[in-house]
Amino acid sequence: MDAELLLLALCTGCGLGFLLLALRASLAAVRLWLRGLRVTGVVAARAAADRRHGGLVVFSDHLGRHLVLDPGRYGPLCGLPPVGGHITVVYARARPTAARLWTLRHLLAPSFGWFLSSTLSFGTGVVVAS
Repeated sequence: MDAELLLLALCTGCGLGFLLLALRASLAAVRLWLRGLRVTGVVAARAAADRRHGGLVVFSDHLGRHLVLDPGRYGPLCGLPPVGGHITVVYARARPTAARLWTLRHLLAPSFGWFLSSTLSFGTGVVVAS
């Protein structure tokens, strides 16, 4: 009985933690949506030695510095155009290195992942409790 209670408390704590992270990621997306600076970036090809798929987004911040955004391997799923295409990039004025693609899927993907983790953790707790 004590092991079940401990596992239930662990699942509940992890679920609440993941839910808070989902809320934090959602609020960050809303802040970028409302007050973020939007610039146009160009999709560039990766180096030939790089085995990862998808392109990189090259953009300039408000100070004229050229920065590179790596949307990750799920970039094409989030609306990344092919190499040579243009896409809008959004970033907070104080943190241009933490830029995101200006697509709804790319902005909300982290919060969805944390919410899904929270749901699995809570579900595991319910199964353990019953």
